[in-house]
Amino acid sequence: MSDYAYSVGVADFEQKVLAASRSVPVVVDFWAEWCQPCRILKPILEKLAREYGGRFILAKVNSDENQELAAAYGVRGIPAVKAFVDGEMVDEFTGALPERQVRDFIERLMPSPAETLRQQAAEARHHGNDAAALELLQQAVALDPKCETAQLDLAELLLDEGALDEAQHAVEAAAQTEDPKHKARAEALTARLHLAVNADGADIPALERTLAENPADLETRLQLGNALALAHDYRGACEQLLEIVKRDRKWNDEAGRKTLLALFNLLGANPQYDDLVREFRVGLARTLN
Repeated sequence: MSDYAYSVGVADFEQKVLAASRSVPVVVDFWAEWCQPCRILKPILEKLAREYGGRFILAKVNSDENQELAAAYGVRGIPAVKAFVDGEMVDEFTGALPERQVRDFIERLMPSPAETLRQQAAEARHHGNDAAALELLQQAVALDPKCETAQLDLAELLLDEGALDEAQHAVEAAAQTEDPKHKARAEALTARLHLAVNADGADIPALERTLAENPADLETRLQLGNALALAHDYRGACEQLLEIVKRDRKWNDEAGRKTLLALFNLLGANPQYDDLVREFRVGLARTLN
């Protein structure tokens, strides 16, 4: 056993495999004492774990002693090797493959250079160095435009910085994703961009005064709704947008309804707003029906 290879069972699988795989790929080897092919594969996996020096972790599960785990992950023959990244199983093989094929399997798990840059950017942001993070994310996207997580992180950082022109390009690129894991975040960023563009430089007290003088001014009400959302007053924003729908649902190509739905997309990424979104979804449905 070493820092890069260890035995795992039911009690610590969550911590040593699923949680650990959020930091580094984890390769799980389901084996048994009586299994001859397991004895062939085991030294190959252990050799590669030492060689890669922590770039992946080898977790060894005795399938006879951990039948619950073997059943949960569909082990029907051994050795069975399952790879985990970000808490999810992403690849697998069964049987004692030659070293070259095992090495190829592990190489596919290694993060791309763009992903490495993205992780460095996340670390820079964590320490408050947004300028360095921006540079790293731009390098990552230039290196691999298909690295969707880097695209999303770049769009989010640009929005945080208020660089709306650059953010629009990044958000549009990120919105092309077909990956369900990224789609919700891309939709939330699109909604955030929409709000930022439409509320850029808005004076909330001035808008409120104008609206108090003329409650039927739907253009001002829309600007106020966007501005309140940008200021994180989401209830106030929802109230203004729903009021537009109540007054004239078809006004400005249904701008009230469409902006409210965009706001739902933004809030839907955060569970703390579930009740608020549910409340105003019901209110919107009642208004339209």
